Amino acid sequence: MAVITNIADLKRQHKRRTPKMFYDYCESGSWTEQTFRENTSDFDQIRFRQRIAVDMTGRSTETKMIGQDVAMPVALAPVGLTGMQCADGEIKAAKAAEKFGVPFTLSTMSVCSIEEVAKHTTKPFWFQLYVMRDQEFLEGIIQRAKDANCSALVLTLDLQILGQRHKDLKNGLSVPLRPTAGNMLDLATKWRWGMGMLGTKNKSFGNIVGHARGVSNMGSLMTWTAEQFDPRLDWEKIAKIKEMWGGKLILKGIMEPEDALKAVEVGADAIVVSNHGGRQLDGALSSIKMLPAIIDAVGDQIEVHLDSGIRSGQDVLKAIAMGAKGTYIGRAFIHGLGANGEAGVTKALEVIHKEMDLTMALCGRRHIETMDRETVLVPKNFAGDWA
Repeated sequence: MAVITNIADLKRQHKRRTPKMFYDYCESGSWTEQTFRENTSDFDQIRFRQRIAVDMTGRSTETKMIGQDVAMPVALAPVGLTGMQCADGEIKAAKAAEKFGVPFTLSTMSVCSIEEVAKHTTKPFWFQLYVMRDQEFLEGIIQRAKDANCSALVLTLDLQILGQRHKDLKNGLSVPLRPTAGNMLDLATKWRWGMGMLGTKNKSFGNIVGHARGVSNMGSLMTWTAEQFDPRLDWEKIAKIKEMWGGKLILKGIMEPEDALKAVEVGADAIVVSNHGGRQLDGALSSIKMLPAIIDAVGDQIEVHLDSGIRSGQDVLKAIAMGAKGTYIGRAFIHGLGANGEAGVTKALEVIHKEMDLTMALCGRRHIETMDRETVLVPKNFAGDWA
């Protein structure tokens, strides 16, 4: 087996081992994919300041995210269809995250259900919520997350209307995989994936089938989800969800200072500066470029995290140096999962941690919380002078 030294190595294995439509689902953005590309390329504009003759011993990446101890300021982001990248994918990713000491966030649109993931883990994980029109389902899934002792609710605010992703449309993305001639030809080279899927009962959207009225099979499910994402979601409804949940609330999808300040007003515990990995509004600025203005607006009134574009430990450190208190990886851990299951997710976390540790040393910093603006160089027009 090839030696894995970075996330790009895992990405190559992921592409070889996973059906094309599910790999493309992960590795794509909306429309022209401009924002998808700039989420990663904009990190390249931030440079580190090398320091020498500094004691580099005793380094630590340990910190807290929303009061929870973490081995490094990295959470596994909520990713739909994770269980189609690898059989029982959500369970495997959650177990890897738990063992490593970082949060795992389960998507509403997961293949393995809340209950299945809870059954295979020993510590609380986070649950990501999409707001549906069906109030009974909404209340029910929040209660199920409570019953599973989920320690935070991550409410996604930027996907009430689905952005157009050309690859998904052209691939005829479906769950489970439809037995077309093209799919069968693709699967002939993905035997490892196929054997794994044959051995699991988790092949559907586990949080929805059997829990939503009128949803008993995949045909009705696809119609239901298309109709159920609630475009009427507003700040009043967010406040009601916070009250209904009663625990730690993280609002994901913040890309403007005004919205960050509204998140403070509704009493959220943290916000995630995120453009959904470039999968929604193409042409929006990258998350890392919007981070400084949002932090300037909210100060220390709320914990600010960052999602979208992180592919390395150096990207994590750049976000932390720019003021974020935590980060999320989606594609990076999915590449590991598709490459080698739970062990692949662990490898992705190890790669990112090692990159963080070595970079901290070369910047002359021994603790993650000392990574600040003094450790990086940023172009004067980094965030742009946009009218």
